[in-house]
Amino acid sequence: MRKMLTLTTVATLLFAGPALALPDRATTSGASYPVANLRPAAAAAPITVAEVEAAQRAWGAALVSISQEYKANGQAAATRLAGQVLDAAYGYNLGPVAFKPTLAHGDTTFRTTREAALAYFVGGNSNFAEDTGFALKGWQSYEIDNATVVINGTTAISTGNVMLTNDKGDVTTVNKTWGWVRDADGALRIVLHHSSLPYDPD
Repeated sequence: MRKMLTLTTVATLLFAGPALALPDRATTSGASYPVANLRPAAAAAPITVAEVEAAQRAWGAALVSISQEYKANGQAAATRLAGQVLDAAYGYNLGPVAFKPTLAHGDTTFRTTREAALAYFVGGNSNFAEDTGFALKGWQSYEIDNATVVINGTTAISTGNVMLTNDKGDVTTVNKTWGWVRDADGALRIVLHHSSLPYDPD
């Protein structure tokens, strides 16, 4: 990683004080949506920049592994591996995840459920027929260039660029923001993942 600017706050703004009785669903403009009530263990250690960087590298390595598994053993094998990655890295076990993938659009722009996220990465789900599998694009390597990492107790946010190289040598750059929480077992879980292609004024 070539750049790092870290902001560490003394006061924990999120999850400070006693846990509140928050709803599992909320409404806005007449529409109902799921709410994740995230309550880390009271004694949970603050997240470190090193942990964030390790989680980012694990995500990049997992994406490459899914692509390679698909090439070697087909979609079913890649789907199994992608499911394992989702279960290990994302917070779908805690509730909905704020996941906006790079190429998602329309009614399926936001992938708040595990099923929807898995469909985006590997396709093959008739409920998300437009998904061709972002993780199946022949990715060979990755590079992560952070603009900043914000540490706030048991939460962390990063934003920057991820450069993905495919098996033809083509490089795709995406603007990416991740948010993590530390779960009750001490693991970092992605609860925010926003990807978009860089703005092109032409």
